[in-house]
Amino acid sequence: QVQLVESGGGLVQAGGSLRLSCAASGRAFSTYVMGMGWFRQAPGKEREFVARITWSGGRTDYADSVKGRFTISRDNTKNTVWLQMNSLKPDDTAVYYCNTDSQNQPWGPGTQVTVSS
Repeated sequence: QVQLVESGGGLVQAGGSLRLSCAASGRAFSTYVMGMGWFRQAPGKEREFVARITWSGGRTDYADSVKGRFTISRDNTKNTVWLQMNSLKPDDTAVYYCNTDSQNQPWGPGTQVTVSS
């Protein structure tokens, strides 16, 4: 099992940027050869997919709503996955979570992102 802790959220104005980090501890996640993903949940809504990255980092996929604005990356030697978020919009306001792309690990606490207009 892997423990996941997200950080880097905050309050930002529309058009601004944030970089989220996801630190994995416990069994090194690279040994799972796992794809990793970022997900988000806005108030009153279901959790939704944001971005995913393969174990090697060679392939990434994004939700249409963030394509061209967000970039997912990872460093398996640091057990860390990042989400660079640019040109933020109020609709990006949510709690952001990381997990394996199959979402089979316990969810971490998430990190709150609030974008003001």
